[in-house]
Amino acid sequence: MIRLIYLVILTLLISVTPILAQEESIADTFTDIENLQFTPIEQNGDSIQAEGLEFTEIPAETDEPKESGSEPTPTTRKAKETSSSLWSIFLAGLLGGFAAFLMPCIFPMLPLTISYFTKAAENKGRAIGRSLVYGISIVVIYVVLGLLVTVLFGADALNALSTNGIFNFAFFLLLLVFATSFLGAFEITLPASWVNKMDAKSEKSGWMGIFFMAATLALVSFSCTGPIIGTLLVEAASTGTLLAPAIGMFGFAVALAIPFVLFSMFPSWMKSLPRSGGWLNMVKVVLGFLELALALKFLSNVDLAYHWDWFDREVFLSLWIVIFGLLGLYLLGKLRFSHDSDNSVISIPRLSFAIMTLSFTIYMIPGLWGAPLKAISAFFPPQTTQDFDLYTNSISSAGIPLDQKSKRKYSDIFHAPLNLNAFFDYEEGLAYAKEVNKPVLIDFTGHACVNCRKMESTVWPEKEVLRRLQNDYVLIQLYVDDKTELPSNEQRVSSFSGKKIKTIGNKWSDFQASRFNSNSQPYYVLLDHDGEMLNEPRGADYDPESFADFLDEGKVRFEEKKLTLVQ
Repeated sequence: MIRLIYLVILTLLISVTPILAQEESIADTFTDIENLQFTPIEQNGDSIQAEGLEFTEIPAETDEPKESGSEPTPTTRKAKETSSSLWSIFLAGLLGGFAAFLMPCIFPMLPLTISYFTKAAENKGRAIGRSLVYGISIVVIYVVLGLLVTVLFGADALNALSTNGIFNFAFFLLLLVFATSFLGAFEITLPASWVNKMDAKSEKSGWMGIFFMAATLALVSFSCTGPIIGTLLVEAASTGTLLAPAIGMFGFAVALAIPFVLFSMFPSWMKSLPRSGGWLNMVKVVLGFLELALALKFLSNVDLAYHWDWFDREVFLSLWIVIFGLLGLYLLGKLRFSHDSDNSVISIPRLSFAIMTLSFTIYMIPGLWGAPLKAISAFFPPQTTQDFDLYTNSISSAGIPLDQKSKRKYSDIFHAPLNLNAFFDYEEGLAYAKEVNKPVLIDFTGHACVNCRKMESTVWPEKEVLRRLQNDYVLIQLYVDDKTELPSNEQRVSSFSGKKIKTIGNKWSDFQASRFNSNSQPYYVLLDHDGEMLNEPRGADYDPESFADFLDEGKVRFEEKKLTLVQ
């Protein structure tokens, strides 16, 4: 889905772009979007294939419906998460479409297109009809583009995008190119022959002529819409949801088509629109800064998965602080590009957004010393990558003694949040749980998992949750997307999938799918000493009280089993 900060700031900027030209503004909109992170899988006949793995098809849950007010079943919860993910992509597409409409390649074409419809039609009804066909054509063109992404790459590639290091690095480079284009270094254009062919066909009469008009718009405006579409498709594909690219393109096309249809119905509204001018270029530049900030998230994913340790939390924060600080200066007119128009007057709305952007910049600065920055922490590298962290030690002193830590498997490459006493190998953690007579909490997590970071930064630090994690459970964190190769004597062929297990991520991804019929993260499983589940596993739950109840339920059942064995 598009990341929360990207969407919030983008929405605010879009909502007042006409005011930047000292005209009336469009209504402000705020959308809060949560993303769901999946491990890479591939649906292929009766099997599911992950990166280096192949899983047998997971049968659907057959639990009977529970009584009203009871906890939802895993099937119900998963369906809701998938639905929420698709809605997030659709809303992100809408925002992208409205941003594209305000681009210099599209906004000036609105009066020309509306004038064509109104003058070429015999009456208003026919003009509206033509505009509807034009709008529907736009939707069809972009939805087909989204479907092509799915058809060409397939479900396996879409699911692999979220954790595959090569894809994430490619996405970083792609978004970097898009950002550079929006900042004015160059324009991304399609071959002129394509545009000429579409333009020639658009001169035909009838509905097909209108369709080719829409196709011409899509080609001509590609230099402005290409980076937005590319970013949207990258985000949609990286969610691992098969229909996400088509849903995202549907939202984008609907937002792009609505103005053409509405202004054809009410041509008098054209008088209230701001004139084309330098503010259109300002929209591109602002989006360029946002694209640049978003690109860093994909680079961070690669750094974490391969343990390069180049891109820790301080470096990421420093870059975001600089990017958004420069964006604030640009909105104040203190930073200009060669293609910007002269504007000696700063409007009040533009000043307001500069203040918000600079305030956001200042908000991030304490993060350099370990401040949790809970509102946006899900998009940063984990707190454990922080070199100078005053926050974690202030809320948790329960760390792992150094002599014990050095002996634990994978402790040199993984670090538990909040100084929790965690293991990173299932067998080792289960053995320790038997030794100390405590139940086990398995946390299936991932380096690229946004929801995992959000849980660790907003839910786990809460007192009622942190106390239980420290005292009641043995925590085992299993990273399903880690690219560290296993020793040769541990590499094997999975009896479940038939594929070779080569990396730590392969090992735990196979374990999660084969043992618990799940492939999403975060995924929390409570076990007793025999590896038997104490209650229904749970995914992301941002209500600390609810998550604490989940932990309490497991502990109670663990104690009941102990009493039964004693008797």
